[in-house]
Amino acid sequence: MEHLEMRDIEAAIEGILFASGEPVAVDRICVALEMDRHTVVLLKSMDNIESFDELYQLAEAIEQTLLDEVGKSCVVGIGEQKKTFPEIGESYRESRRAVEVGRIFLSEQHIYVYRSLVLERFLMDIPRELGSRYHSILFNRKTARLFNDEMIRTIETFFENSLNVSETSRKLFVHRNTLVYRLEKIKKITGLDLREFDHAIIFKIALMVNKYLKNTPIKY
Repeated sequence: MEHLEMRDIEAAIEGILFASGEPVAVDRICVALEMDRHTVVLLKSMDNIESFDELYQLAEAIEQTLLDEVGKSCVVGIGEQKKTFPEIGESYRESRRAVEVGRIFLSEQHIYVYRSLVLERFLMDIPRELGSRYHSILFNRKTARLFNDEMIRTIETFFENSLNVSETSRKLFVHRNTLVYRLEKIKKITGLDLREFDHAIIFKIALMVNKYLKNTPIKY
């Protein structure tokens, strides 16, 4: 979590855990540790927790409480569950990595789960030179005019709506035929029909590499 005072975190946790006014079970207790002036680690028992969805909901509750009560925002990374105390450090590093990766590929979000970022972490581990080589196959001088901001937004919305033409056109407030025309234009120039799953996956990865190259500095 970023740019927060320890007392703000503690107040938010207490507000959430004791909101019901009933005694809090041991398995619900959280321990907050201040790592530095910008980072707080929250340790949460996983007893009686069935999925990471519950941890995500807790993170959402803390984020919203901080925003409502003290007017401060935060970024949350969630690492993997660990069974022994020495492994906690590994979970902490995973949560930091989740934030690092999430900010590049999912900058509009504030909560990042390490296990949900498998593809994103894989792409960041690819040497930049290799990523640039494959990226240039689709994103180059010949396609620069095609892939303007409007077209990229169209493609991303199409992916977000599971390649559904009708739903995507509704979200974009454009006629269905307008969307089909744009998809056909992409197919004509790149050879990829984004309505086909395999082609969509290729383009999705290319888009992610594009974000990675744009948002990470070149190391000399």
